Amino acid sequence: MATGAASRKKKPAGAGAGWRAALLRWLRRLAAALLLALLAAGLALWWAARWAPARDQYPWQGATIDASNGEVHWGSVKAAGADFAYLLATDGAERSDPMFARNMREARLADVQTGAIHRYDLCRLATDQAANFIRHVPRRTDTLPAAVWLDYDDRCPDRPTRALLLSELATFLAQIEAHMGKPSMIAPSPAFDADYQVTQGIARTAWLRRDFFAPDYGAHPWAMWQANDYMRISGADGTIGWNVVRPDGDIK
Repeated sequence: MATGAASRKKKPAGAGAGWRAALLRWLRRLAAALLLALLAAGLALWWAARWAPARDQYPWQGATIDASNGEVHWGSVKAAGADFAYLLATDGAERSDPMFARNMREARLADVQTGAIHRYDLCRLATDQAANFIRHVPRRTDTLPAAVWLDYDDRCPDRPTRALLLSELATFLAQIEAHMGKPSMIAPSPAFDADYQVTQGIARTAWLRRDFFAPDYGAHPWAMWQANDYMRISGADGTIGWNVVRPDGDIK
């Protein structure tokens, strides 16, 4: 009777080496695939940071700027192709952008036309927000229409009814427009407009947003489109929003 040791089959020579070689080949392929994925992601980010709609289709283009962009060098921003800039001015009933006054002053010196943005807060009264805007944004006849940024904010869990939102928004617009001497723009996000249909309920020029593709929401054609929220240009830190004006749109 054969012993257990004798009855066991011997492994073919080189079996362990073959297994290791297969593993190494698989690891090399995985590393190559990961490298290609990283290169593709890097290329996509590089492209996104530089893409803007064609000038022959949208001749008038500009940037969205706030304090997160640091000390902006407006001559460089102008040289990068910005004909105008929308500057964050106020946020809700109390907050304001600490760089707004400086950005407005220095943009004008660089011959970049400016407009002010107010971020609307669903948790605060319209009259309090209008007072904040009026306190920080001077009335000038040569400014672009003020823009009211409408989006959800984690700081505010409130979701008023559509009727209440439209009523409060109309109050806010009436007060800041009396101060500025001209109509404002409304700038709802896709989700906000889907929920509240503000472009249908408020008769104002619309500034809509969609990266890389023209917006397909809103009750009427947009006048301005934020086309790229990943743009990087010389003269400003970080990313900026890049905007184009519809040739037949009027935001002046």
